[in-house]
Amino acid sequence: MERFDGRVVALTGAASGVGRATAIRLAGEGARVAGLDIDEPGLAETAELAGGMATIRCDVARRDDCHAAIEQVIADHGRLDVFGNIAGIARSHHVPDVTEQDWDRMVAVNLSGVFWCAQAAIPHLLATEGVLINIASNAGLIGQAYTVPYCATKGAVVNMTRALAMEYAKTGLRVNAIAPGGVQTPLVANYQMPDDVDYTLMAGYMGFRTMSQPEDIAAAFAFLASDEARQVHGAVLSVDAGLTAG
Repeated sequence: MERFDGRVVALTGAASGVGRATAIRLAGEGARVAGLDIDEPGLAETAELAGGMATIRCDVARRDDCHAAIEQVIADHGRLDVFGNIAGIARSHHVPDVTEQDWDRMVAVNLSGVFWCAQAAIPHLLATEGVLINIASNAGLIGQAYTVPYCATKGAVVNMTRALAMEYAKTGLRVNAIAPGGVQTPLVANYQMPDDVDYTLMAGYMGFRTMSQPEDIAAAFAFLASDEARQVHGAVLSVDAGLTAG
C-alpha cells in the first residue's frame, strides 16, 4: 500500500529510534522523505535503510537551523506535505540537582525545537493542506517523579498541539500529536536514573505490558499522516499500552 505517493515528508530525529522507523515506514509507502538530525552518520544509515532519503543536518535547538532545513526541503522538493517533530531528549534528575544548563537544553530541544520547526513548516503545509505531527509523551499527560523538566516540556508540546489545531481549525492543515509510553530506542537504552530514587513512586507509570517498538509509533504516525485520518485534528493519540488509561 503506497498511501504517500507523490508526497514530501520531513522528519526531525530521523537518525535513530522513532524518527528512523518513521522514515523507513513512510518511504516504504511511497513518500519522498527528508530526514533532519544533528547526527549525520545516523542520518546516512537511515537513508540506506529507507532505500534513499534526503538528509539535512539540523540542530532543532537553533531557530535558524529549523528554518534553513525547511527551506532546503522546499528547494529540493518544491513542496511539503507532512512534517514530523520527532527529535527529543530525556533525562532523569532529582529536582535540586537540575542545573540551568540541564533545564535550558531540555526546553531548547523538546519544546523550542518543536515550535521553531512548526513555525517554519506551517506556511508550506497550508499550501498543500498537509499534516503536522508532534511526538509528545505519556509524560506530558501524567506527572512522573524524577523527570520534572521532561514532563514540563512534553506537557507543553501537548497543549501547543491543541493550540495550533485551534489556530488553524478553519484551514486544511491538520495538527495532531502522538503520546508514546516507553519505546525501545537508543534514548531509552542509554537512560539513567539518579541515585537513591524511590521506585514505589514510579510503580504507577511502569505499565503492565511490554514496551513499544519504534515501528509501533511509526505505524500510528503513518495513520495520522494519511488521508484515512482526514477528520483527526487536534488529537493527542496515546500509544502507551494502556499506561495512561487509569
